[in-house]
Amino acid sequence: MKTNFTLLMFVCLTVLSSRAQNLIALKQVATGFTRPATIENCGDARLFVVQQTGQIIIIDSNGKKLNRPFLDISDRVLSSGNEQGLLGLAFDPNYLNNGYFYVNYINKSGNTQISRFKANYPNTASPASEKKILQIQQPFNNHNGGDTRFGPDGYLYIGMGDGGSGGDPNNNAQNPQSLLGKMLRIDVHHGNPYSIPADNPFVDSSRYKKEIWALGLRNPWRWSFDALNGNLIIADVGQETWEEVDYQGKTGGKNYGWRCYEGNHAYNTAGCNPQSFYKSPIYEYEHSSTTGDCSIIGGFVYRGKKYSSLKGKYFFTDYCSGIIRTLVIHNPNATEEDVYHGDSYAYTTFGVDNKNEIYLANASNGTIYHIVPATAALQNANAETASESFTVAPNPSNGNFIITYKSAKSEQVNVIIQNTLGEPFYKAAKSLNAGTNTISVAMHLSQGEYYVLITNSSGKTINKQIRIE
Repeated sequence: MKTNFTLLMFVCLTVLSSRAQNLIALKQVATGFTRPATIENCGDARLFVVQQTGQIIIIDSNGKKLNRPFLDISDRVLSSGNEQGLLGLAFDPNYLNNGYFYVNYINKSGNTQISRFKANYPNTASPASEKKILQIQQPFNNHNGGDTRFGPDGYLYIGMGDGGSGGDPNNNAQNPQSLLGKMLRIDVHHGNPYSIPADNPFVDSSRYKKEIWALGLRNPWRWSFDALNGNLIIADVGQETWEEVDYQGKTGGKNYGWRCYEGNHAYNTAGCNPQSFYKSPIYEYEHSSTTGDCSIIGGFVYRGKKYSSLKGKYFFTDYCSGIIRTLVIHNPNATEEDVYHGDSYAYTTFGVDNKNEIYLANASNGTIYHIVPATAALQNANAETASESFTVAPNPSNGNFIITYKSAKSEQVNVIIQNTLGEPFYKAAKSLNAGTNTISVAMHLSQGEYYVLITNSSGKTINKQIRIE
């Protein structure tokens, strides 16, 4: 078999399954990423995907993944472990004017490094522009946290895990002299390399590190601020049984209880205060052999304007089960709803764009998705299918023919030619423009009846019969 264009990765819209509980769909935006760890925006229409391997990759305003990294610091990033690597990205609130952004990575010595870089507009940044802000020693290679972002107050917040191993053997999360197992808050716009905000909760205490904003966390891998009210929502990864979501207003100083408590349940209470001393989670869920849950991945509250049915819902998922859930928060508790049961897992991070639309990354297939209501995805898919058609000529053919395809939009389609038994003889993908496109095919096939099937980016397939003589 001979073809005149290269087989590409098929791009699809994952409109899920016939299961009634799927209230959302995952609309593919871009693919081809390696170990995506976070998705950020800088205030414009681009998305920036952080890869644990040490690169930041741009998805431009047209949904195209740029080949050249925005930043590549793989030469200074240790990414050999599953929880190590380039882990966080925070754009300065004035980034579009000053070009500054901050990253959180594990350096070659295995320690957390917070650094500032400067962009070379529009789509590149210089690795040589690094200014090191804060380094934190890591005793083990896991529980590094990593999420780093600016709060609505303009200060930089850094989520730190307890330092790793299991069960917090060094009691870091409860140690007021350790930065591990904490949420940190620093002022990177004053001081050299930073200063402590005057309203940090322990700024006047000699017992506590002054950078500490909250403590008693195990591994706050992903956390976020509610864009409406600025409240902090932390998804803290559990140890053996319980995953939890912690909720904090604008006042720091909360102690979320780890290692004394895992969620609302006693874990290792030696030397601990009574449970009432600690801030309880607003929500917890248990590891289950039925669901396969094992590790919470925190997300965002939907504050976009496009989909009213998603408004006010906090999205999160589980790395092992792939179940996506939402919370409607009624502090001090929340109402949970399962909104998506798919066939995948290894979702590693959520992100938002400059319009507060929510995105999701999958590390197993390297794909970035846009979260949309299932009804909207179905309506779009039906509309696209209705406006798409194709012809094959000449028909009958000797194996050399032209497919003329009318596309509703710029997209990639999957082309298959198979016999009447469903055996494929030809598979390829093609990038098309909105409007009429032509695809030339040259094949050597035995005489008989065949089918040309074209599946669009919404997963809908149309077909035509062709005879080879």
